[in-house]
Amino acid sequence: MPNIDLDYRTAFDLAPVGLVISRNRLMIDCNQQLLEMFGAAREQLVGQSFELLYPTHAEFERTGERITASLDNQGWYADERVMKRVDGPLRGELFWCHVSGRALDPAQPHAAGIWSFEDLSAQRKLKADLTPREREIAALLIDGLTSKLIGKRLTISPRTVDVYRARLMRKYGAVTTHELVHKLLSA
Repeated sequence: MPNIDLDYRTAFDLAPVGLVISRNRLMIDCNQQLLEMFGAAREQLVGQSFELLYPTHAEFERTGERITASLDNQGWYADERVMKRVDGPLRGELFWCHVSGRALDPAQPHAAGIWSFEDLSAQRKLKADLTPREREIAALLIDGLTSKLIGKRLTISPRTVDVYRARLMRKYGAVTTHELVHKLLSA
């Protein structure tokens, strides 16, 4: 077995998930797994806004608001969302990603944080061309939220959520919400 000096930097760099250290929604450092996941070189991400990893500016903004509103007492947050590859052969591809982490100070959610990213594209493909709002609602349906809770989280009416859910059901050929969630998860 090779003699490897195990320290925190080695653990960070070789972690099996993408890791990012952030300040004010800027990526201060990231590991190799994150670079590979997004098809980027280190200089393309370090020092840049997380916005670079989102399909649209609106999704970046709304996710930031959701994080602020949803942190638990210790500053932890997790969700599944659609992200965008930055470069490489898959440049611009949208993919499902599980993101979790914590704000170091829950009172200032974006001041400093540690975030992990797990690419879910091997298990879940985006089969349909979805709008930004449809992607958000799909992610919240996967989390098991009702129209009322989704509406509250996104500050839209439950009826508006139902309209988007109906669009998703048509796009995925689902008859029930349960079937829609199953198709979203197995896509």
